[in-house]
Amino acid sequence: MRLTDIDQLFTPSAVAVFGASDEEGSIGGMVFRNLLAGGFKGHCYAINPKYEEVAGQPCYPSLTALDKHIDLAVIAIPAERVPAILDQCGSYGAKAAVVHSAGFAEHGERGEVLQERMVEAARRNRIRVLGPNCLGVMRPQHGLNASVGEALPRSGNVALVSQSGAICTAMIDWSEPRKVGFSAVVSLGAAADVDFGDILDYLALDNQTQCILLYVEGIRNARHFISGLRAAARLKPVVIVKAGRHPAGSRAVKSHTGGFVGSAEVFRAVTDRAGVVQVDDLDQLFAAAQVFGARRRLAGDRIAIITNGGGPGVLAADRTVELGLTLAQLSDSTRQVLERVLPDYWSHGNPIDIIGDANPERYRAALDACLADPEVDGVLCILAPLVFGDPVATAKEVIDAAKGSRKPVLACWMGGQYVADAQTLLAENGVPHFDNPEVAASAFAFLAVHQRNQKLLMQSPAPLAFENPPDIEGARLIIEGVMAEGRKVLGTVEAKAILSAFRIPTMQAVMARTPNEALMAAEALGFPVVMKVNSPDLEHKSAVDGVKLNIADAQSVRRTFTEIVERARRLRPDARLEGVTVEHMVSSRAARELMIEVFRDKIFGPVICFGAGGTKIEVIEDRALGLPPLNAFIIQTMIDHTRIARLMGSFQHMPPMNRVALARILQRVSEMVCELPEVIGLRINPLIGNDKEVIAVDASIHVDYRPPQQRIYGHMAIYPYPSHLIERVQLPDGRDLVIRPIRPEDAEMEQDFVRGLSEQTKYFRFMQAIKELTPEMLVRFTQIDYDREIALIGVLEHEGKEVQVGVARYMTRPGGEACEFAIVVSDQWRNMGIGARLMRSLMQNARRRGFRVMDGEVLSANNRMLALVKSLGFRIVNDPQDMSVKLVSKVL
Repeated sequence: MRLTDIDQLFTPSAVAVFGASDEEGSIGGMVFRNLLAGGFKGHCYAINPKYEEVAGQPCYPSLTALDKHIDLAVIAIPAERVPAILDQCGSYGAKAAVVHSAGFAEHGERGEVLQERMVEAARRNRIRVLGPNCLGVMRPQHGLNASVGEALPRSGNVALVSQSGAICTAMIDWSEPRKVGFSAVVSLGAAADVDFGDILDYLALDNQTQCILLYVEGIRNARHFISGLRAAARLKPVVIVKAGRHPAGSRAVKSHTGGFVGSAEVFRAVTDRAGVVQVDDLDQLFAAAQVFGARRRLAGDRIAIITNGGGPGVLAADRTVELGLTLAQLSDSTRQVLERVLPDYWSHGNPIDIIGDANPERYRAALDACLADPEVDGVLCILAPLVFGDPVATAKEVIDAAKGSRKPVLACWMGGQYVADAQTLLAENGVPHFDNPEVAASAFAFLAVHQRNQKLLMQSPAPLAFENPPDIEGARLIIEGVMAEGRKVLGTVEAKAILSAFRIPTMQAVMARTPNEALMAAEALGFPVVMKVNSPDLEHKSAVDGVKLNIADAQSVRRTFTEIVERARRLRPDARLEGVTVEHMVSSRAARELMIEVFRDKIFGPVICFGAGGTKIEVIEDRALGLPPLNAFIIQTMIDHTRIARLMGSFQHMPPMNRVALARILQRVSEMVCELPEVIGLRINPLIGNDKEVIAVDASIHVDYRPPQQRIYGHMAIYPYPSHLIERVQLPDGRDLVIRPIRPEDAEMEQDFVRGLSEQTKYFRFMQAIKELTPEMLVRFTQIDYDREIALIGVLEHEGKEVQVGVARYMTRPGGEACEFAIVVSDQWRNMGIGARLMRSLMQNARRRGFRVMDGEVLSANNRMLALVKSLGFRIVNDPQDMSVKLVSKVL
């Protein structure tokens, strides 16, 4: 089961180059010569009616004249002719095209029309198009250089995907002296068709790729982008550098690629949640390529530093701590070893200064001791070019020690010509090396960030809590009533009613339209009270000094009402004033002022923001962002990323704040965002928290109509765990079978399930002999994207624990109209209707998601499965390419 239809972009057998030429500066000619020079093993044809020969090879006037099947079309002709060429290519079997031509959407309205025509022609012929206006694609191991880059980079395990061709060529040039090789290099250009999501889907399952680097300017399809990121990051490290983080850069991005540029803060939250590492510049991207390409992972963040000079060691230590890493505390046994092998005047701590006269043997002894220490997760070796040292011999010792350890070892051989041979030796043997200690420390930080973000990736929160469910229907009716009046901003009382519907504690607000109504409200609530101006046009009440605190008597209430209303009318005569709300004054004992906000990013949709509250939040700018849905782990991570988190503990005789209550409110806000797509903005400020409770004191909510035909959770970038699909059915023997979507934490149960299958059942399911799922397969099967695939497992209670007895899954086929299914049931639980029940649930879900067809492949010898799908109404035919396989399909 594959999610991609772009295989021929990377593994074509026959390539036709349209616009091939011997003319100086011709893009088509450059690409054709690059294909020949790269050692491409397939057939390569030149197409150009102006020539009979190009680069010493026959040249054909058209594809019709060639009259041969092709897999990949490389197009470098004027933009207006591209759609017609794609129509020709479709007739000769092409499944992919690289369009180098410029003159499309980047050139204004006429170019946009041409680009639309090109995409329509591609879809009509089922051709996936890379570009237009791109550098092209390189696949070094296959000798494929369908690009205008001069030479193929060395073959390796790092893939580079970029929206800038210049970045591709710079990275290739940088990689050569560092001996970094590439599995693929892809320049997306304008990404009119093939985008990041498509390439990531392919690279996630590509055996040649172990690390993926992305240069991103703008995003067109947020859901597809995030899905591709998460799919790839589950299996291999993904590193991103984002351009357009500031307004000037954003304007340049729009003119360059036409992509959509959202908030830099939101993009960082997206990458964290997707389990990838975001770096700030190309230098850091280069460093990440080395450290992840070496295929070493950190088990923790405790770093040991070995150096022959105190200064470099201190610089590395400072940077390590600044990046949030930990300087390892060496164990007693390690210290004893170091006392024996190092001079008496070594530093006796970490950094481990082994003194300027250190020879290779001393480096090796210190390195072995650190790698054997369970308190050390990784080691940085620094060599300053002193006259006593031997850089090459020391490098050999580091290489040998690194090969014998699973812990990452990074090298920093400082200097130039004196250490050049040693640096080359380190690179050739896969030991990441850096020119200065600070960059080396940053490389370790990338490993630590990857480890942290992988934990975020593992989270699959449900949209709703099972206990004390919210009154979604009541909240929706309030919103509908407001919009029916032509309003998009809820009043304070209405906003707090929505919060209450989602079980968020609020300070009761009573609406008062006259001074006497305000007084009655104050008497009912009890003094002291807070009075606030109530207007749908005043998002910030403090702008008109519309909030008065600690009002303690009846006369003050009536006087304050008049003052607030008159001041608001004077300062904002255009605002609609509905009166004043009266609330009981919250005790300030041990109180912290917090804020929760929801806003819509134009690319990634709803975002939840948490941080310090009060009237100065724009100045303080203490906040953390998260994409819904949230769960306890994500929420605690968000809280810990803020400075206000430090004030939540005990200090100045104040007891610690109730973080459990705070987390519960953030969870409820997440539920609101998931279930009410009409809510496009929310602000709870202040949110007052103390050791007893956390309560929403003031709130505002902005709403709008949801787009017609929008699917459930279609407004969100990350699809939540589909808890609405959980069902309980009774088997013939009276047992209760729970059918539910699989979760990441089901990995052990899934592995036990596969191990328990008979050899024949395993072969029928996977069409190959396997003993158990590989780690990559286990991740792929349990950490899924619920938006485009579903795995429903059947679970029984057996001998006091959950046991998986079956699983049925589908994946979206390219194009989005069909899905491919697979199903397997445990041998010991056959003949109980479990397979049929799982398939019915799977088909029902696929039908709801809008799929028209469900299909799959079944081995001809698998009679049980063929009988099952036949009973469910599937059509069964022979696979014309493999008689051992039956193709089964059903119109949903």
